[in-house]
Amino acid sequence: MKIEQISDHIWTLKSWMVLEFRVWVVANQDGKGVTLVDAGVGSMAKDILAFVEQLGKGPIQQILLTHGHSDHVGSVLKILEHTKVPVYVHPTEIPYMEGDLPYPRRKKAEQTLPKNVVSPLHIEEGGQLSSFGALQAYSAPGHSPGHVVYFHEQDRVLLGGDLFTSKKGKLKRPMPMFTADMQEAIRSSRIVEKLKPERLEVCHSGPVYHPAIQIASYIEKWSNDNK
Repeated sequence: MKIEQISDHIWTLKSWMVLEFRVWVVANQDGKGVTLVDAGVGSMAKDILAFVEQLGKGPIQQILLTHGHSDHVGSVLKILEHTKVPVYVHPTEIPYMEGDLPYPRRKKAEQTLPKNVVSPLHIEEGGQLSSFGALQAYSAPGHSPGHVVYFHEQDRVLLGGDLFTSKKGKLKRPMPMFTADMQEAIRSSRIVEKLKPERLEVCHSGPVYHPAIQIASYIEKWSNDNK
């Protein structure tokens, strides 16, 4: 596993297994532990736990999931064997990841985590999702029905899960094979225009700096294009 500190409070942990997989460790601003954003594949659990201990910022306080696909939740159960912490995901995502419904465009339901492991992100009256210290959750559906992203306002870093992929610093679409509704995912990309992060992190490829500059051309290229 390769580890990189990408801002004052955030570390990217990268592993490879055919694809690149990234998860993020975020130091809580109150100095009491860290937050894990996404949990990668199962083989990453040991290295995630070892890094958190080595970091010395305190234990994992919660796990935040961008969505429930198996490559984003694979280490959850192994981590929970060592530390009992809450695991949060958008409530829309829960019936899909618990196996009650098949993800859109998939023939069969698949349980990626057992029931009662995850808790729903709180949705306020105006539709705003939960915040966790400096991390604010934003709905960004399309790749999956309940996909969310997490923005660290102080560090100006957006942890984007599978909202995009990238190539040589350029925004690319999420992987079509695994994306439930590509046009909805393209529409959700406008969150980058709203937040204007200095750095966008995505799971399966490298970072994109100042991605808001690219959003207009990205949307123009891919809107109404399902190829």
